[in-house]
Amino acid sequence: MRAAFVAVIAILWGVAAAQAQSYPSKPITIVIPLAAGGAVDTMVRTMMESLRASLGQPILVENIGGAGGTTGINRVARAAPDGYTISVGTWGTHVVNAFVYSPPYDLAKDFETVALLPSVPHWIIARKNLPPTNLRELVVYMKANAGKVTAASVGAGGSSAICSYYLGKATGTTTTLVPYRGGAPALQDIVAGNVDTMCDLAANSLSQVRAGNIKAYAVTSKKRWFAAPDVPTVDEAGAPGVELSNWLGAYAPKGTPKDIVAKLNAAFNGAMADPSVRQRIDNQGLEIPPPGQQTPEAFAVYLKSEMDKWGAIVRESGIKVQ
Repeated sequence: MRAAFVAVIAILWGVAAAQAQSYPSKPITIVIPLAAGGAVDTMVRTMMESLRASLGQPILVENIGGAGGTTGINRVARAAPDGYTISVGTWGTHVVNAFVYSPPYDLAKDFETVALLPSVPHWIIARKNLPPTNLRELVVYMKANAGKVTAASVGAGGSSAICSYYLGKATGTTTTLVPYRGGAPALQDIVAGNVDTMCDLAANSLSQVRAGNIKAYAVTSKKRWFAAPDVPTVDEAGAPGVELSNWLGAYAPKGTPKDIVAKLNAAFNGAMADPSVRQRIDNQGLEIPPPGQQTPEAFAVYLKSEMDKWGAIVRESGIKVQ
């Protein structure tokens, strides 16, 4: 009996090893848990040709929105762990929403980390005729108008809502959250002057800031954002510690062989190293992670630290979508 058991295990191991060595032998699907046309979708499509060349197979993209991205993420969590269905999402979809929603998967247990991808900071923007001219003045203004200043948010519990809560906690201010179905209508209302502020994904509103249609007070990063170097960091602007980065990442279902994860990781890192791809990523306002964070193992460590940090913050905020 023992000999038969050992033989079965050996056969299964051999099959798995053979699959990893021949991988990939058919198209690979990347599930994006957001609508087409957004920053994540654009970045993945920027990488597609390089990924196809590295892996030798067509790359298919599925945009599966709904429930803050949890629908698309669950599709990958339940997929076969063979490297043919993977997920690319953001800090918002894969970290914040794990605590804001009650997803049918466990991000820490149901996925293998594949690659940390480019990131972009949030920044604090406002309608152009809001009286404060800098972040310190905005804090004073919000305290003098407690609860009257409005803050746009994509959904009731998205990353912009968490950012607004985080800023309020650090500065002792409160705002009235105004949820929108997407970033575009929220931004349109700030441009129109119908809502006061927003902690927005910086790449989303860069063109409006450059055009002078809205103002930007500070970026939520340790260093100034290369795409808007005249905008100070939160530390420089008077709200130290309010730092968050909306990074992107790639994930595979739990149990995906390490050899396959390594091939996918090499393909993503190769794409980010390609000069033409790097230029287009720069043009989108995204920053490529440093080499020390580009392995699956380093990404796993970073993901855990982000889950620990933001899990505590979200639970403290009481923000929850049923």
